[in-house]
Amino acid sequence: MPSFDIVSKIDLAEVDNALANMTREMSQRYDFKNSKSKVARNEAEITLDADDDLKLKQMHELLQGHLARRKIDAGILDYKPAEKAAGQAVRQKVLIRQGIDRELAKRLVKEIKDGKLKVQVTVQGDELRVSGKKRDDLQAVIQFVKGLSIEQPMQYVNFRD
Repeated sequence: MPSFDIVSKIDLAEVDNALANMTREMSQRYDFKNSKSKVARNEAEITLDADDDLKLKQMHELLQGHLARRKIDAGILDYKPAEKAAGQAVRQKVLIRQGIDRELAKRLVKEIKDGKLKVQVTVQGDELRVSGKKRDDLQAVIQFVKGLSIEQPMQYVNFRD
Protein backbone atom coordinates (compact mmCIF):
# COMPACT_ATOMS: atom_id res chain seq x y z
CA MET A 1 0.00 0.00 0.00
CA PRO A 2 1.68 3.28 -1.09
CA SER A 3 2.33 5.88 1.60
CA PHE A 4 4.27 9.04 2.37
CA ASP A 5 4.91 11.33 5.35
CA ILE A 6 4.05 15.00 5.77
CA VAL A 7 6.71 16.63 7.95
CA SER A 8 7.95 20.10 8.85
CA LYS A 9 11.69 19.94 9.49
CA ILE A 10 14.33 22.65 9.22
CA ASP A 11 18.08 22.21 8.82
CA LEU A 12 19.45 24.15 11.81
CA ALA A 13 22.92 24.27 10.24
CA GLU A 14 21.46 26.37 7.42
CA VAL A 15 19.80 28.62 10.02
CA ASP A 16 23.21 29.04 11.70
CA ASN A 17 24.76 29.95 8.33
CA ALA A 18 22.03 32.54 7.73
CA LEU A 19 22.59 34.03 11.21
CA ALA A 20 26.36 34.19 10.62
CA ASN A 21 25.80 36.00 7.32
CA MET A 22 23.37 38.35 9.03
CA THR A 23 25.92 39.16 11.76
CA ARG A 24 28.58 39.79 9.12
CA GLU A 25 26.30 42.17 7.22
CA MET A 26 25.35 44.00 10.43
CA SER A 27 29.03 44.58 11.22
CA GLN A 28 29.56 46.18 7.79
CA ARG A 29 26.42 48.32 7.53
CA TYR A 30 26.66 52.02 8.33
CA ASP A 31 23.36 52.14 10.23
CA PHE A 32 24.61 49.43 12.61
CA LYS A 33 27.97 51.15 13.34
CA ASN A 34 28.60 51.63 17.10
CA SER A 35 25.49 49.56 17.77
CA LYS A 36 25.16 46.85 20.40
CA SER A 37 22.69 44.92 18.23
CA LYS A 38 23.30 41.18 18.07
CA VAL A 39 21.62 37.92 17.17
CA ALA A 40 22.06 34.51 18.83
CA ARG A 41 20.49 31.05 18.55
CA ASN A 42 19.96 28.64 21.41
CA GLU A 43 18.36 25.34 20.31
CA ALA A 44 15.13 26.34 18.51
CA GLU A 45 15.09 29.94 19.76
CA ILE A 46 16.68 33.00 18.18
CA THR A 47 17.26 36.07 20.36
CA LEU A 48 17.40 39.48 18.69
CA ASP A 49 18.97 42.29 20.76
CA ALA A 50 18.63 45.76 19.23
CA ASP A 51 19.32 49.33 20.32
CA ASP A 52 15.80 50.52 19.44
CA ASP A 53 12.63 49.52 17.59
CA LEU A 54 13.91 50.76 14.23
CA LYS A 55 17.00 48.53 14.40
CA LEU A 56 14.82 45.60 15.52
CA LYS A 57 12.64 46.06 12.42
CA GLN A 58 15.77 46.17 10.24
CA MET A 59 17.00 42.98 11.92
CA HIS A 60 13.67 41.28 11.06
CA GLU A 61 14.17 42.17 7.40
CA LEU A 62 17.78 40.98 7.47
CA LEU A 63 16.81 37.69 9.14
CA GLN A 64 14.05 36.94 6.64
CA GLY A 65 16.27 37.91 3.71
CA HIS A 66 19.18 35.73 4.79
CA LEU A 67 16.86 32.77 5.48
CA ALA A 68 15.35 33.18 2.00
CA ARG A 69 18.84 33.14 0.45
CA ARG A 70 19.41 29.81 2.20
CA LYS A 71 16.09 28.51 0.79
CA ILE A 72 14.43 28.43 4.21
CA ASP A 73 10.83 29.60 4.35
CA ALA A 74 10.31 32.55 6.73
CA GLY A 75 7.09 30.82 7.86
CA ILE A 76 9.14 28.82 10.35
CA LEU A 77 9.63 31.93 12.48
CA ASP A 78 7.24 32.59 15.36
CA TYR A 79 7.88 36.11 16.67
CA LYS A 80 7.17 36.66 20.35
CA PRO A 81 6.36 40.18 21.62
CA ALA A 82 9.35 42.50 21.97
CA GLU A 83 10.37 43.33 25.53
CA LYS A 84 12.27 46.30 26.88
CA ALA A 85 15.87 45.81 27.98
CA ALA A 86 18.26 48.36 29.54
CA GLY A 87 17.60 51.94 28.41
CA GLN A 88 16.12 52.11 24.91
CA ALA A 89 17.30 48.61 24.02
CA VAL A 90 14.79 46.01 22.86
CA ARG A 91 14.99 42.21 23.04
CA GLN A 92 12.83 39.80 21.10
CA LYS A 93 12.64 36.03 21.07
CA VAL A 94 11.88 34.26 17.81
CA LEU A 95 10.94 30.57 17.96
CA ILE A 96 11.80 28.19 15.12
CA ARG A 97 8.79 25.99 14.44
CA GLN A 98 9.66 22.37 13.76
CA GLY A 99 7.34 19.44 13.52
CA ILE A 100 3.58 19.51 13.17
CA ASP A 101 1.86 20.43 16.41
CA ARG A 102 -1.33 18.73 17.57
CA GLU A 103 -3.75 21.48 16.45
CA LEU A 104 -2.26 21.69 12.95
CA ALA A 105 -2.27 17.88 12.65
CA LYS A 106 -5.97 17.75 13.58
CA ARG A 107 -6.73 20.50 11.09
CA LEU A 108 -4.85 18.71 8.28
CA VAL A 109 -6.56 15.38 9.00
CA LYS A 110 -9.97 17.09 9.01
CA GLU A 111 -9.26 18.99 5.76
CA ILE A 112 -8.06 15.83 3.98
CA LYS A 113 -11.12 13.86 5.15
CA ASP A 114 -13.45 16.71 4.13
CA GLY A 115 -11.76 16.72 0.69
CA LYS A 116 -13.24 13.25 0.04
CA LEU A 117 -9.84 11.82 -0.86
CA LYS A 118 -9.57 8.04 -0.64
CA VAL A 119 -6.65 7.88 1.80
CA GLN A 120 -6.01 7.14 5.45
CA VAL A 121 -4.19 9.73 7.56
CA THR A 122 -2.54 8.86 10.87
CA VAL A 123 -0.68 11.13 13.28
CA GLN A 124 2.72 9.75 14.29
CA GLY A 125 4.32 12.09 16.79
CA ASP A 126 5.10 15.35 15.00
CA GLU A 127 4.40 14.05 11.48
CA LEU A 128 1.49 12.65 9.46
CA ARG A 129 1.48 9.36 7.55
CA VAL A 130 -0.80 9.27 4.52
CA SER A 131 -1.53 5.92 2.88
CA GLY A 132 -3.84 4.95 0.06
CA LYS A 133 -4.47 2.29 -2.55
CA LYS A 134 -3.21 4.27 -5.55
CA ARG A 135 -0.20 6.49 -6.10
CA ASP A 136 -2.48 9.02 -7.86
CA ASP A 137 -4.55 9.42 -4.67
CA LEU A 138 -1.38 10.28 -2.72
CA GLN A 139 -0.29 12.81 -5.33
CA ALA A 140 -3.75 14.37 -5.14
CA VAL A 141 -3.31 14.71 -1.36
CA ILE A 142 0.06 16.46 -1.84
CA GLN A 143 -1.52 18.95 -4.26
CA PHE A 144 -4.49 19.41 -1.92
CA VAL A 145 -2.27 20.16 1.12
CA LYS A 146 -0.12 22.54 -0.95
CA GLY A 147 -3.31 24.42 -1.85
CA LEU A 148 -4.29 24.95 1.80
CA SER A 149 -3.35 28.22 3.49
CA ILE A 150 -0.83 26.92 6.03
CA GLU A 151 1.79 29.36 7.26
CA GLN A 152 4.22 26.59 8.22
CA PRO A 153 6.29 25.02 5.42
CA MET A 154 5.65 21.31 4.79
CA GLN A 155 7.81 18.63 3.20
CA TYR A 156 6.56 15.39 1.68
CA VAL A 157 9.06 12.61 2.32
CA ASN A 158 9.44 8.85 2.64
CA PHE A 159 7.30 8.04 -0.43
CA ARG A 160 6.90 4.26 -0.61
CA ASP A 161 5.17 2.14 -3.20
